[in-house]
Amino acid sequence: MNSSEKDIPIHHLTSQQFQLMTLDTGHPENFNDIHRHNFFEIIWFRHVKENSSLELDFEHHTLKNNQICIIAPGQVFNMKLRGEKGYVLAISREIFKEACDIETILAGGTCSFSLDPQSAETCNTIISLMEQEYTGASRIDLLKTYLRAFCIIITEQINLQDESINDRQRIQKLVSLIEEHYTIQKETRFYADQIKVSTHHLNDIVRFSRGTTVKKMIAQRLLLEAKRELSFGALTVKEIAFKLGFSDASYFSRFFKKQSGKNPDGFKVGKG
Repeated sequence: MNSSEKDIPIHHLTSQQFQLMTLDTGHPENFNDIHRHNFFEIIWFRHVKENSSLELDFEHHTLKNNQICIIAPGQVFNMKLRGEKGYVLAISREIFKEACDIETILAGGTCSFSLDPQSAETCNTIISLMEQEYTGASRIDLLKTYLRAFCIIITEQINLQDESINDRQRIQKLVSLIEEHYTIQKETRFYADQIKVSTHHLNDIVRFSRGTTVKKMIAQRLLLEAKRELSFGALTVKEIAFKLGFSDASYFSRFFKKQSGKNPDGFKVGKG
């Protein structure tokens, strides 16, 4: 097995940097396996079934009508479509950053949040215009304008969940920094220095907003990536330990057992 075969399958965009599909007539086969994306994906579930659900990074999410799930590059996604209706926006990193300007918010994706009736109506109008343009002249600048408008509406809905702007921005920065450095930087001081606050203050912010600590956030990110790799089953425990920056496999195994209550080999066999 070569190295490319030992990684979790990654779905890539085609030559297009932006794709608009519907859940019922799009490409449902893309949902029916465990996979990652190398792009951003916004899924708007307009109408779902009674027991509709999805799995994102080993977390089970029950869906309701007018919910949105945003999947960031690298997240592991799995869902069985059963006739749900809605839209799927597949967006390259470049287009997303340009049109949405909210990459730090979505460093780890966000799943799932509801649209209020007025926002849903506005988003429906925007999507209708976007769909008309996408199936017609498909002018990328116009599509990005519609996408920007769509993102403004859904970002407002996300922001309503957190009123503390400065602390929210610090948390967003922290999540983004952890995503970038967690395999190398495992100490709170590094992240506090980057955000320009004391370690004590950063932990206070994290404890208040998330009920945890920076150390635990880093550990949870490491554990998540370990579960991703163990679930896919292509790498050995030793290879995963090395990939995640652990000095040896036994140290990694102790860490995994402490965090999850299971040995890595047991998780690998049982798939969680």
